[in-house]
Amino acid sequence: MKKILGYIFTPIFHLYFGLVLVIFHLPQVIAHKLFGDNARRKVVDTLNYFLVKGLYLMGCRIKFSGFDNLPEDRPIVIVSNHQSLYDIPAVVHGFRKHYPKFISKIELGKNLPSISYNLVHGKSALIDRANGSQSIKEIFKLGRLIQANNYAACIFPEGTRSKNGRVKQFKTPGINTLLRAAPDAVIVPFVIDGHSRMMYKGMFPLKFGEKISYKALAPIEPKGKDIEQLVADIQLLIKKELNQ
Repeated sequence: MKKILGYIFTPIFHLYFGLVLVIFHLPQVIAHKLFGDNARRKVVDTLNYFLVKGLYLMGCRIKFSGFDNLPEDRPIVIVSNHQSLYDIPAVVHGFRKHYPKFISKIELGKNLPSISYNLVHGKSALIDRANGSQSIKEIFKLGRLIQANNYAACIFPEGTRSKNGRVKQFKTPGINTLLRAAPDAVIVPFVIDGHSRMMYKGMFPLKFGEKISYKALAPIEPKGKDIEQLVADIQLLIKKELNQ
């Protein structure tokens, strides 16, 4: 039955997801131009609320946990595993009090309703993966931004998403650059579990009735720690949460 429901509800879910992005694009632009970034931020928060809740169309059971004890007086570096494009709304919604920014490939900064506008005007780091110096410069600029405003920056150190959910090797340079630019930042490992199972055959059909969880682990103080060992420890923590 779940297989049949997957075939039935996947097109409805994709249509819903696309419509939400299109519908919220113009309000985001208007809010930004007429009322400033705080108004635009509220639109983006509402947009991502509806994107996350859209998973209920696929019969998903959704759980957020670990967000009650996050510091509000320090910048945060969110270090997350990466399973799908649905990871982004979960980060924005879960860490909405901290105004999360992203490190994203530069191609996403154009032609995507709601998404591109938010990345550009929300001052995320848009990096050219073929240009190392540009990437480091953009990530460092993002680090300075979160340092100055106690915002959050999310990084997926696997680089690309894991199609089967198995955590790939974490890369160090991006995290190291953020921490150099934001020396007061605390690291929050973030565990996404279930998106890869839902996308067991890619975008169609999606698996109906999957359990999805988003868990913020206890903050880690990075000061005085070897960066290579620190990243390895974070990867291990996330893998343990995923029983890998």
